[in-house]
Amino acid sequence: MNGIKGVVYRETRVLKSRFMKTILSSSVSPLLFLLAFGYGIGRNSTVGQTGYIEFLIPGLIAMTSMNQSYGISSDINISRFYFKTFDEYLLAPCAKWEIVVGEIIYGILKGLIPVLIIFMYGYLAGAGNIPNILFVPAMLVHLIIFSMLGIMVALKVKNHGDQFAVNSFVITPMIFLSGTFYPVEHMPLAVKIIAAVSPLTYTTRLIRGSVLGTDTAYLFNFSVSAVIAAALFWLSLKIVKRIEP
Repeated sequence: MNGIKGVVYRETRVLKSRFMKTILSSSVSPLLFLLAFGYGIGRNSTVGQTGYIEFLIPGLIAMTSMNQSYGISSDINISRFYFKTFDEYLLAPCAKWEIVVGEIIYGILKGLIPVLIIFMYGYLAGAGNIPNILFVPAMLVHLIIFSMLGIMVALKVKNHGDQFAVNSFVITPMIFLSGTFYPVEHMPLAVKIIAAVSPLTYTTRLIRGSVLGTDTAYLFNFSVSAVIAAALFWLSLKIVKRIEP
């Protein structure tokens, strides 16, 4: 377990040095979306029996925490290309799975930062929903999935340009087509198909259901998310094992 401790220690020290920047990036973007979508468009709208702002807050939690946990890909990229820190992990006397788990824990910690901020926004906006106990496993599997996706992307791209392309053509469309801002059920068939293969769709439903208490398919969504997480862990471990320091 020393490998896990070493990776987490190093990454959290880096996070500490950038903590204020992380707080700001976790605060500004969801606030703008809340103002634009919640107040600019949907203040007096409802989604079923739920006010749109109450519907939007869990989506913002899913989106922003995903961005932060997936954002470890940039940190890994920098440590690979410039500081060679990831090479040191590979040369260290620890198992490859310990490196993956250490990075996942870092992604979870980073992804949790925006949660309280957005709940505070919701409270100020009048959407004072209190999540139930199912919120904890929902957030955990959500952050694990996107931390591993960040690891995989960081280790497969050859440069920052390639990573920008992934962000533009995969992550950004996923944000807007996975039910974070509006119900997928009301969208055209093509969007429904895209949403069906997006892991963010299932984790957003988990988070929204545990906050609003409206998810009647929690077990199904959690099972799908758990299978995705297991598959991504296997792929992440396989990629790490193939990298030559």
